[in-house]
Amino acid sequence: MPGEYTIEGRGAADIAASVERGVADGALGPGLPLPPLRDLAARLGVNPNTVAAAYRLLRDRGVIETGGRRGSRVRARPASTPRDAVRAPVPPGARDLSDGNPDRALLPPLGPALAAAAERAGRSPAWYGTPPVSPGLARAARAAFDREGVPAGPVAVTSGTLDCVERVLAAWLRPGDAVAVEDPGWGSLLDLVPALGLRPVPVAVDDDGPLPERAAQALAGGARALIVTTRAQNPTGAAVSAARAGELRAVLADHPDTLVIEDDHGHGIVDQPLHSLAGHSHRWAFVRSTAKAYGPDLRLAVWTGDGVTVDRVRGRQRLGPGWVSHLLQDAVERLWEDSPSAAARSYDARREALLAALAERGVDATGRSGMNVWVPVPDETAAVAALSQAGWVPAPGARFRLDAPPGIRLTVSTLREDDITPLADAITTAIGTAHAPAATRWG
Repeated sequence: MPGEYTIEGRGAADIAASVERGVADGALGPGLPLPPLRDLAARLGVNPNTVAAAYRLLRDRGVIETGGRRGSRVRARPASTPRDAVRAPVPPGARDLSDGNPDRALLPPLGPALAAAAERAGRSPAWYGTPPVSPGLARAARAAFDREGVPAGPVAVTSGTLDCVERVLAAWLRPGDAVAVEDPGWGSLLDLVPALGLRPVPVAVDDDGPLPERAAQALAGGARALIVTTRAQNPTGAAVSAARAGELRAVLADHPDTLVIEDDHGHGIVDQPLHSLAGHSHRWAFVRSTAKAYGPDLRLAVWTGDGVTVDRVRGRQRLGPGWVSHLLQDAVERLWEDSPSAAARSYDARREALLAALAERGVDATGRSGMNVWVPVPDETAAVAALSQAGWVPAPGARFRLDAPPGIRLTVSTLREDDITPLADAITTAIGTAHAPAATRWG
């Protein structure tokens, strides 16, 4: 029996709950192997099929992973332990550069937009039976998609990007299916995929986005979906270039049944043009969040996709939340009338200033777009500790990595001009690489 913990239960649900309690309490640690099916069944006095059903439940919940003859073991990071829990403490007086939040000073005031939405709701409230997408928001979104070359498709709305990604994956994939994900990549997504019972397959990235050869390997190896961040990739700041988009489209031409999900969460905070992969496979979704441009509490993402995918997601959504508040939809429509390009220019200036200062000191770093800079380091723990002592707290790269080498992420959204030099000096000292050779790819 694993450690000193005794797994109990007679039914599959009870056995699964017992294992989850052990994981939550720390008695069943990450990576710990679970008893073979027949051994545990014999100890509990139940049919092996009952234990198999319990293990399937645990796998589908993202608690364990199964490896055929290698057996089952607790995941290295169970779904109940989110990656954003991997944080460095912020000492008194230190600057927190780890949270990934936008600059409050660059967020537009929400009062006028919400007031206008409330006034519209007073004239024409949303009732049961009202179309799930506000007509005005749908028109504005579709016009923007058309300008940027996103293929024609129905417009839908979800409560943020992660909500959309989860619904789209669930519409097509089943537990055990493989999903190609960026590595380093968005920590919440790296948690979501295994929590759905899916298997993440890492795809290395550089400044121009996912490496085509790695994406091709993942798809040839059986990955049924590919998730790509078009701009402001978290944590590296990558943005898919025109050339890279062409290479990835060629990969998709060999795998036309791949489900492609594009995350454009950087809309409104980047100046780089969009080079979309949408429409280059039979099944696709393109999602645009409002969180970075207008604040994370404005829980809304507008998306489009092929007709079947949108119809499947909308159908399931009707059985759950039904729709996203029309008050929020109308507020976003109003906010879209005023472009937040000043935010994009400001983030660009802060990010590029830090990158230039690091380059002068021989420190390799990347951050082509958005509000984050990624710095490869030989030892994450040592680098985070040294920077924290110097008054700057980065995000440990472990929050964002599967197989990629170590690194740290710094959010530049609150940096001032006079922060750049002391921060660059502190980073250089922390990683001890004043003249390290440059490297432009990870993995």
